[in-house]
Amino acid sequence: MISRIWHGYTTPVNADLYEKLLKEEIFVGIKNRNITGYKGIQLLRRQISDETEFITIMWFDTVDSVKKFAGDDYERAVVPDKAQKILSRYDKTSQHYEVKIEDFR
Repeated sequence: MISRIWHGYTTPVNADLYEKLLKEEIFVGIKNRNITGYKGIQLLRRQISDETEFITIMWFDTVDSVKKFAGDDYERAVVPDKAQKILSRYDKTSQHYEVKIEDFR
């Protein structure tokens, strides 16, 4: 299992709008692509000083599955134009980790 982690930041004023965009459009669009090996996504959110941080954690079977989502340059972040307009800054790359223990109880 591969975990793909990415960070994006908004102003507090744009935080709810960005979260809504993720939930109602971007995540639905990813799911509707029916990518073989895509297992799902998690969204984390926290307020830090004068900005709101979002972290997405995507789950894939293999790096090849990640490439089906992001392309051959799979470490490059996939940030739709609509999201870029709301974000104040974001990671240009995503980090990928091999999941060694999976214990969700």
